[in-house]
Amino acid sequence: MATVTPPTRPPVFNVPNQLTAARLVLGIVLFLLIDWQDWFWCILVFAATAVTDWLDGYLARKQGLVSALGRVFDPLVDKVLICGAYIFLLPVSGAGLAPWMVTVVVGRELIITGLRSFLENKGTTFGADWLGKLKMGLQCSALFAIFAALSQQGWPESAWFFGGVRDGLIYAMLAATALSGLQYLWRAAWMIKD
Repeated sequence: MATVTPPTRPPVFNVPNQLTAARLVLGIVLFLLIDWQDWFWCILVFAATAVTDWLDGYLARKQGLVSALGRVFDPLVDKVLICGAYIFLLPVSGAGLAPWMVTVVVGRELIITGLRSFLENKGTTFGADWLGKLKMGLQCSALFAIFAALSQQGWPESAWFFGGVRDGLIYAMLAATALSGLQYLWRAAWMIKD
């Protein structure tokens, strides 16, 4: 009689989860840099967070290291990083942000995270779709544009260009954030109804 070996689960603190933890530490460094208004280093540290975000997902899929912790930890760190950066930028003159804008970002992330947790505890998969990925891309692009515009404040000849790009990306990000939030609410309502 043959014995069946149960599939092995990936170790909890595998390389993708270590990269996610490193991203959380980089987020704290980013918040300090925003507070110190060191925009050049903000750009570099935020770029490093973006690379680790891509790399942890890539490695988890390629090496079969997708874990329950990673499914929760990775998006949670993304939300801490994005929401924290927008909150820290709110009082900065020249960031182009108003309180209602940051409220849209943070409110959407809190509501959808709570909904995802509720539905996944019921056994339903409630992952990101293309609009959620577009939202995340625009949130990151808007942050890069804000940092770039702030780094150009001493250069009036280029500040107007960077300010225009910043403003365009902020409003595109807000539209995608609101639309993806509404789409997730609609999907959740149908899942709960069923």
